[in-house]
Amino acid sequence: MKKLLLLFSMVVFALSSAQYDNINAGESLTYRIHYGFLTAGSATLTTSNATLNNKPYFYVKGVGQTSGAVKAFFKVNDVYESYINLYGQPYFYVRNVAEGSYRQHLQSTFNHVNQTVYLVDKKNTDRPAKTINTAKSVQDMLSSFYYLRNLDDDQLKVGNVIKMNVWIDDEMFPFQLRIAGTENVSTKFGKINCLKIIPSVMSGRVFKEKEGVTLWVSNDKNRVPILIKAELTVGAIKASIDKIAGTKYPVNFQK
Repeated sequence: MKKLLLLFSMVVFALSSAQYDNINAGESLTYRIHYGFLTAGSATLTTSNATLNNKPYFYVKGVGQTSGAVKAFFKVNDVYESYINLYGQPYFYVRNVAEGSYRQHLQSTFNHVNQTVYLVDKKNTDRPAKTINTAKSVQDMLSSFYYLRNLDDDQLKVGNVIKMNVWIDDEMFPFQLRIAGTENVSTKFGKINCLKIIPSVMSGRVFKEKEGVTLWVSNDKNRVPILIKAELTVGAIKASIDKIAGTKYPVNFQK
């Protein structure tokens, strides 16, 4: 029986890989984080196949940490996890962050049939778990990146606007992503042609303007996020690609 279950899981994994035709399990992307002129830390995104409650999922893990001088006065150790089903929908999402004296550990379980999220606060155990209404096709903060990367070419044409519902912390936000154009972006590996994408976000809470965030993704089959810039209420932050491994297709930089 155990061998039959293992074989079944392998078959489902093989089928479920079609949810992300251009993304490998085993991909690893590392970004260098800059705050103004300072190198503030790093962030790494990794993918793998995983099993949760005896079901196979595409598993994404994001880890962010401060380093150097910034770490000396403001230490960050953030972990994000997302288990994504074979339909490209998040099933279980974890946000476990330590930022200075601030701590948060939230676990969100999605029910896409009922359009609800079951939220558990693992840090504040006196806070009761609750079920929250969401919307159709909701994505979490991690799965939204991979959803965007897997859209077809017609959806990512310059001028198009993509609408998404994104689960952040303990509530859902409607986002719009505008494909603003294409640009050549300089990196440590060389230049690469990218799609320039501008998400519309809520201003005032964190970001300086409604369109204070800009994302550049490689204009190829991989659609790897290459550069992210955000204007914050205090200063600006930038994340630039630092390491790439395990992509399904070669990433062609021009020297």
